[in-house]
Amino acid sequence: MPAPLVYFEFAGPDVAALRAFYSGVFGWQIGTDSAIAAANTGSLRGGLRQDPPDKVLYFGVPDITQSLATIAASGGTVVIPRTVVPGVVTFALFKDPAGNLLGLAEDGSFPA
Repeated sequence: MPAPLVYFEFAGPDVAALRAFYSGVFGWQIGTDSAIAAANTGSLRGGLRQDPPDKVLYFGVPDITQSLATIAASGGTVVIPRTVVPGVVTFALFKDPAGNLLGLAEDGSFPA
């Protein structure tokens, strides 16, 4: 079964500046919790976070543990193993063979 793109994040040192930028450029309504509703982007939920500049795309999978094993066997690297954030999401981060940082979100572990 194909893994759909289910979430995205943009990071930077100044979340208020990111909020102003994406609201101003794309007209997105961004919550005080930095959440970006799917209604703003056409289909995909997202968020902003305070960290060094970065972007992460998250793919929905039924079993993160199995997916991470396949990733490692295919030349990828696990960065953050399966992690449960109670009431928010179960996720993991990995790098593809080129070094791109990507994420996994376990099906059913996050709000639609």
